[in-house]
Amino acid sequence: MKQILEDINDKYIGRAPHMRDIGARVTAIDRARGSMMLPARPDWLGDPVRGLLHPGALTVLADSACGLAVGAALEQRAPYATLDLRMDYLRPASPARDIHCDAECFRLTRNVAFTRASVWQDAREQPIAAAQATFMLSTAPGSRPPMPGAVANPPTDPPPGQDDALGSAPSAGENAGERWRAPDASEPVLPERPIPYVEYLGIRVAPAADAPLFRLPYQEKLVGNPRLPALHGGVIAGFAETAAILHLIQTLQGAKFPKGIDFSIDYLRSGRPEETFARCEVIRTGSRVALVHVRCWQKDPARPIAVARAQFLLTRRDAQA
Repeated sequence: MKQILEDINDKYIGRAPHMRDIGARVTAIDRARGSMMLPARPDWLGDPVRGLLHPGALTVLADSACGLAVGAALEQRAPYATLDLRMDYLRPASPARDIHCDAECFRLTRNVAFTRASVWQDAREQPIAAAQATFMLSTAPGSRPPMPGAVANPPTDPPPGQDDALGSAPSAGENAGERWRAPDASEPVLPERPIPYVEYLGIRVAPAADAPLFRLPYQEKLVGNPRLPALHGGVIAGFAETAAILHLIQTLQGAKFPKGIDFSIDYLRSGRPEETFARCEVIRTGSRVALVHVRCWQKDPARPIAVARAQFLLTRRDAQA
């Protein structure tokens, strides 16, 4: 078993830049099950005032462990990608303690894998978060029978605009030769009180009159799939959730502070190795709860790579975690 884990860590962790950089490790593997660990690190701090872990670190680990469980459930090796992921935050977490995640693939169909996971620090019996994710399965090379009238030996690379499950066509702006351009100016997020996890991802912001535009500059350490290559799905989720938190903080203007209740994200396209953008909309703010929607894209706002929603409990800064 030790040799098996070493081989899995070499392939699943060692070849993915982001997994190597965060120091994640596969700790157990079984039929349709997988467990992983993320070492404690100051970079995972998301709330310096209360000393709390940023939820993005939990999302990266949960997404990775659920993917591991899918791989352990497949009879034949085949590509697969995250369709959606939901996180429920049950207890406060600390960046000073290791994070563990146990995941299982509890249902596997021809096209979709369903997974769930529990994230914990001190004890399995006291999880700090629960996750659910679904994955789209691709047909293994050579196993799909040819369709009537299909061209023999089709090209390996998909044509532009068909690199995702939706197979969307280019937007009207692209057809007309009009391309969206990101603002030239951007600045650090909260430079007077930097947040370690935000600094780790390198998130910046371009202020705007209507709503701030959040930017995630490309860095090789953010790549999760080196073969495409593509950004790690957990990184995109962490970026989206960070944007929601920062946007809500600005909206509240210090009156209250958001604490995550749950977060969900739908992946629409692969995140290419380039800068990623996010814009948020506060759907509702009540006396105790706020709901924020997030849209993430790269080249064109009309072709998002992910959409997300985050629900927050609104508390005083000095409230108990």
